Amino acid sequence: MSRTNKLVNPAAQNSMDKMKYEIASELGIADAVRQNGWSTMTSADCGRVGGRMVRKMIEQYESSLGNNSQQ
Repeated sequence: MSRTNKLVNPAAQNSMDKMKYEIASELGIADAVRQNGWSTMTSADCGRVGGRMVRKMIEQYESSLGNNSQQ
């Protein structure tokens, strides 16, 4: 069985890429990514970026739930 990481909304790709680079910047690896590309990064670095992306998306979702219940 093959596994893919397709976005539900393909138009969100730019936002996901922007978030990925913002987080890489926070972690201090953005310059290395820009110079060498993601394929040269360690799996640990990529995992840290992905983990923070997930946490940030969960926070945004939970925040939107809180805002909707107040309306």
